[in-house]
Amino acid sequence: MPERPKTLLATLTLLGITAAWGSTFFLIKDLLDRVPTLDFLGVRFAIAAVALVLVAPRAIGRLSREARRHAIVLGLLYGLGQILQTAGLAHTPASVSGFITGLYVVATPLFAAVLLRTRITWLTWAAVLLAVVGLAVLTLDGLSVGYGEALTFVAAMLYALHIVGLGAWSTAADAMGLAILQLVVIAVVCLVCTVPDGLVLPDRPSDWASLLYMALIPGALGIVGQTWAQAHLPPTRTAIVMSMEPVFAAFFAVLLGGESLTSRMILGGAFVLAAMLVVELGPRRHIEGEVTHLTV
Repeated sequence: MPERPKTLLATLTLLGITAAWGSTFFLIKDLLDRVPTLDFLGVRFAIAAVALVLVAPRAIGRLSREARRHAIVLGLLYGLGQILQTAGLAHTPASVSGFITGLYVVATPLFAAVLLRTRITWLTWAAVLLAVVGLAVLTLDGLSVGYGEALTFVAAMLYALHIVGLGAWSTAADAMGLAILQLVVIAVVCLVCTVPDGLVLPDRPSDWASLLYMALIPGALGIVGQTWAQAHLPPTRTAIVMSMEPVFAAFFAVLLGGESLTSRMILGGAFVLAAMLVVELGPRRHIEGEVTHLTV
């Protein structure tokens, strides 16, 4: 497939995955009333890993030793990010947590510039600014800096490193194996953290249905799709597309969660959508269309 159509397909794939992630917010909010967060995360990622192993049992075995090491690092980054974000959420409002987490949109081009020597143009920085403004309008009612906010900020940095690392190390051929091993590591990290208090499982059929959906679609298919897409997209473009997640979260909250549509949702969503269109439709230098892959 020519490079331009492949890049477009990767962008659309990532956008679809982001929509699936956004669909989970109102489900998670309901489920966490009955199941502890880390227990939910551990079981969710464990189911996702098992499902992919059943689909592609030899995928991890086909990875090189170097690729396995990369997948473990990526899984640790994402797993620790999940734990820190969850811990921070206990000490800060959800709206503030959502905004601070979204700052990976700013951190990703910074890390890409330092670690991958990626040149970031003024147009890309303009898109990053639009995305941050949109996230602020969507989520922010006030901001104070404390323990919870600090933990959430570290989590955002880990997510940015995960995006940069995945962009540097993923290849289309290794996407399935990298995705499975990442999920295994994430599940182990989360389940280990549940050991002191024991593992709590859902006790309602409806909760299991929600959990299975979140494990198989946004979880298993999501990480495979993101891993494949990032083999074809630079990290900064990936982060800006992924900033659509709270927009989709608001959309599904109104459509299925019973929330009311507000002017802030419309305005914030318009800013984030504009950011994605700027980075996708604007002119790019040749170097911005390339994906820097690291082999060390």
